[in-house]
Amino acid sequence: MVKTVIIGAGAMGLAAAHYAAGLGHEVDVVEADAVAGGMAAHFDFDGLSIERFYHFVCKPDLPTFRLLEELGLGGAMRWRPTSMAYFKGGRLHKWGDPLSLLATGLLNPIEKLRYGVQMFLTSRRRSFDDLENVSAKAWIERGAGRSVYDKLWRRLMELKFYQYADDVSAAWIATRVRRVGNSRKSLFQEELGYIEGGSQTLVDALVASIERQGGRIHLATPAERIETADGRVIGVAAGGRLFRADAVISTVPTPFVSRIAPDLPEASKAAYDAIRNIGVICVVHKLKQPVSPHFWVNIVEPGIDIPGVIEFSNLRPTPQPIVYVPYYMPTDNPKWSWTDAQLIEESFGYLRRINPDLTEADRLSSKVGRLRHAQPLCEPGFAARIPPIRTPIAGLQIADTCFYYPEDRGVSEGARLAREMALAIGTDHQPRREPVYE
Repeated sequence: MVKTVIIGAGAMGLAAAHYAAGLGHEVDVVEADAVAGGMAAHFDFDGLSIERFYHFVCKPDLPTFRLLEELGLGGAMRWRPTSMAYFKGGRLHKWGDPLSLLATGLLNPIEKLRYGVQMFLTSRRRSFDDLENVSAKAWIERGAGRSVYDKLWRRLMELKFYQYADDVSAAWIATRVRRVGNSRKSLFQEELGYIEGGSQTLVDALVASIERQGGRIHLATPAERIETADGRVIGVAAGGRLFRADAVISTVPTPFVSRIAPDLPEASKAAYDAIRNIGVICVVHKLKQPVSPHFWVNIVEPGIDIPGVIEFSNLRPTPQPIVYVPYYMPTDNPKWSWTDAQLIEESFGYLRRINPDLTEADRLSSKVGRLRHAQPLCEPGFAARIPPIRTPIAGLQIADTCFYYPEDRGVSEGARLAREMALAIGTDHQPRREPVYE
């Protein structure tokens, strides 16, 4: 048994606590927020419990299924046929299957062939190591052609990464293509999953498992400092008290690491500080009528300054249509400081561009969520920039969503890393012994 403190009660932190408690360790979880779950937590949307930020499950997400089984939620997965589209030229173009590709007017015959071949081969590849030092722009232009990049990808990349659009890893993009490309019922039908009741079902089950196994979760208790002595962790100062520990797992975003772990070597702190992040503002609309029949719509239309919308109710059925409008951007972008009212007005205006039948009377409610460190910027060569999970301080492990690379953020990768970190507890140092006084 190792006395363990886990910093952060997002999905990865909770999963780490679940696994650590299951291995017999004494576990305390400290979380700055007043609720557990992080990005997976729900909020009350006028009587509807819904995710703060949308989530979906793909068929390759094996660690998710393993975790659900362990929690007694093996029957909670639901699968639903979904579709996607591009919005361009004032109308929707169905996308994502061979027939839609053949029928589209967005590409000429040669572009269709090159695009289709690149996407098919990407979904069948097992490794993208050869793309590690290649930009997504260069990889797409080399495979599908520059004209395809300009027509389908350029605006999406610019509206998510802005000044960093040409500096995104091909391995990261290709891994996302493969994950979704292999979540299909057939060659002609995409099929995505959700957890019955939403991601809060998983959060609640993890909390219950931790507490049932003797673990403790301390909400509204922000981590202030990871305390060390003689090169090893001895506890975490959080919420004005000291939680003593022989092992610490930090799952907070890397921009916070240098502040809460000042005893790390300078080179280690510099490595965490060098990892760049972009933020997200997510506007959620509850409507009287749907915007489209699609789960996701990529937008490459001049005058619409978002890369797409997610019509979540086309995956998880809800009483009224629910649409997420994500604004990804660096937090120094002027739009980051917009008021909620400005964002609601603009985003609903974009939805009306997609579906002109929508009127203001169709908007039942809207909510704005913000997250400053939502997406690590994974540039070419990113794998070599990620610090080891085991730090130079004995007993201290650090990981956030950038450690999922080349996979994207998601519950599955969080569950996988959480299990690995829990298994590593106590393997790199001897438990701290209390001094003996004569």
